[in-house]
Amino acid sequence: MSLGAFALVASEFMPVSLLTPIAANLHISEGQAGQAISVSGAFAVLTSLFISSLTKGINRKTLLLSLIGMMIISGTVVSLAPTYIIFMLGRAMIGVVIGGFWSMSAATAMRLVEDHHVPRALAILNGGNALATVIAAPAGSFLGGLIGWRSAFFCVVPVAVIVFVWQLISLPSMPSERNRQSASVFALLTRPIVRVGMSAVSLFFMGQFTLFTYVRPFLEDVAHVDVRTLSLILLSMGISGFVATVLIGSALKKSVYPVLISIPLLMAFLAFGLLVLGKWIIVSAVILTVWGLFATSAPVGWWSWLARTLPRDAEAGGGLMVAVVQFAITLGATCGGILFDGIGYQATFAASAVVLLVAAWLAFATMRLAHSR
Repeated sequence: MSLGAFALVASEFMPVSLLTPIAANLHISEGQAGQAISVSGAFAVLTSLFISSLTKGINRKTLLLSLIGMMIISGTVVSLAPTYIIFMLGRAMIGVVIGGFWSMSAATAMRLVEDHHVPRALAILNGGNALATVIAAPAGSFLGGLIGWRSAFFCVVPVAVIVFVWQLISLPSMPSERNRQSASVFALLTRPIVRVGMSAVSLFFMGQFTLFTYVRPFLEDVAHVDVRTLSLILLSMGISGFVATVLIGSALKKSVYPVLISIPLLMAFLAFGLLVLGKWIIVSAVILTVWGLFATSAPVGWWSWLARTLPRDAEAGGGLMVAVVQFAITLGATCGGILFDGIGYQATFAASAVVLLVAAWLAFATMRLAHSR
């Protein structure tokens, strides 16, 4: 499952480091190329909201293998796409996999291990996510410059094949189960703390991807970095994020809210810093490294919040969280692209900072609701 998370996250965010060559090859703008993130997010939203009801009765092992098979097809379609439309079709397919895999991930981990091992199992699973952030973006940038963006995308396909074979051999049969006492995805939204908390996490990811999706064209056009330097900066972001993901658990032991409030505040400050000082390569590299530290580890905080807030409705809450996050990524990448093409990076980065500040305020409001219960 952890290797599956690695392959999926690598596939999802590969376009971030390859926007420029994709745009040039398919004869589109960089903003249009950024919609490769948006379309996958849109299909992930739809899938995460309805996959549980639509696949009732299907063995969860069979469903997981089907999703990994679709990941293989998606990578192949994207790497061979002759037109922008076919390229986006392949990205839509990976969106279905994203929504299905992550909606099932926590529930699957809980079925594979005993109760007292669940936190460790979830940490291992999310370790694949964190590792992908270390490798995917810089590897995509490096391989794109070495063998082209199409071949860079195709490199994920063999990894997905290994995941398919490994899960086929190792996963036990998992007949579909439905807990009749569990709330539905939409019923959870009747709870004030869930509405405010999900709004906070939505704006956090929207603010993050409004900026992060367009890091490469910013670094190339404003800081004037070459492909090698770009790869090193992205690698630095990934390494710092991986380290933070490993260490953040200790900060979450007493309360998750200080982490959930402080991270978007600090990232908003970094976005403004990049806006003002980003033309200097060293300054940009330092700011983005610190950005990666917070951005990659933040999801651990929000999943911890979900587990503590909805312990009896983890599966429904997980589906809702995936839908909210993917919709936010879609909206952030779309709005960021419109601003980037229409006004420039200044508008994109300023919008990111403002949205992150609102996310911090909503996280504070969520804390107040939690303490008043």
